[in-house]
Amino acid sequence: MGEWFEDWFDADYAALYAHRDRREASRAVDTLLAAAPGFACGPVLDLGCGSGRHLAELRKVNPLAFGLDLSRHLLGMAPAELRGWLLRGDMRRLPLRPGTLAGACLWFTPFGYFSDPENEALLRNLQRLLRPEGGLLLDLMNPSRLRSSLVEEDTLERGGLRVRSRRSLEAGRVVKRMTLERADSGEAREAVESVRLYEPAEIRGLTRACGLAPVRELGDYDGSAFQEAASPRWIGIFVKKLPG
Repeated sequence: MGEWFEDWFDADYAALYAHRDRREASRAVDTLLAAAPGFACGPVLDLGCGSGRHLAELRKVNPLAFGLDLSRHLLGMAPAELRGWLLRGDMRRLPLRPGTLAGACLWFTPFGYFSDPENEALLRNLQRLLRPEGGLLLDLMNPSRLRSSLVEEDTLERGGLRVRSRRSLEAGRVVKRMTLERADSGEAREAVESVRLYEPAEIRGLTRACGLAPVRELGDYDGSAFQEAASPRWIGIFVKKLPG
């Protein structure tokens, strides 16, 4: 049996998360560039890029930005303008040479899919791939806000799907188990999402140990400052420290 992320990012995922659109991505990228203008220049990797909504916005200012994702379906949904700038692969095995990236972005929580050792190895590898003073963006859920507002069960209809979701906190991860039923045929399937919840202090410690220095911490895509109790997101921007 494969990992949950190997099969989930398909047409049903795209329909369920269609509200996460280019307008939201444009606001997020504008916020990033205002806080860290270095992402506008040089090879910047959008890791877990999906259909490329953030990448398309970033490439408006940075023609060397490119993306990587594991999902054939989501990559196939990318706009024609991104052809030639997308790679398919596992982010744990990046086909890049050390010191080649001016920046890397992990939008909408792809950091946390794996086990703790694999997540930490990914962070170390990204540091290795960055140039000195290269930037890293990590966009994560805010654990405090999630725990206080977790909806254990709900049902919604979107994109021709009726989706019943059950959410729980299990061993430091937020797990969402879904039953998806097609409105036209009644055909049903099960799907799971399981993401490690990292406390801001944990990420600060991990990045520091990897040689990454903090630049900014934001609480949402509008650029608001992070507030532990209220912010929906925890968005950290870091730079690779110079040796010595």
